[in-house]
Amino acid sequence: MKGINVLLNRNSGAAQKTEYSRLAEIGATPSIGTVGDSYDNALAETVNGYYKVELVRGPVKNGPWRTIDDLKLATLGWVHWHNTERLHGYLGDVSPAEYEETFYAGVASAKELVEIK
Repeated sequence: MKGINVLLNRNSGAAQKTEYSRLAEIGATPSIGTVGDSYDNALAETVNGYYKVELVRGPVKNGPWRTIDDLKLATLGWVHWHNTERLHGYLGDVSPAEYEETFYAGVASAKELVEIK
């Protein structure tokens, strides 16, 4: 490989170990799941799975995309849809926007009740 600089990534996990050591020093705990068990990156893996099924491989995919910018734009659209309009089981099969609207309507009603006293 004449004239080409090769960078080898030999990730030994030393940086991560240092981060965990520092957290232990100050008595803090990591804000993400534990490493090496079934909960490691579970949320990220779930969302990535939705992304692949719903946008990349799903029946409503609008690919193949001609450029990486086309895929980025499609991804932004999917993220917006996922975070506002997609029905989520953990929200009782309503969209986040509808759930939020219902939640804040309840908060407003509770404030009115407090003011009546």
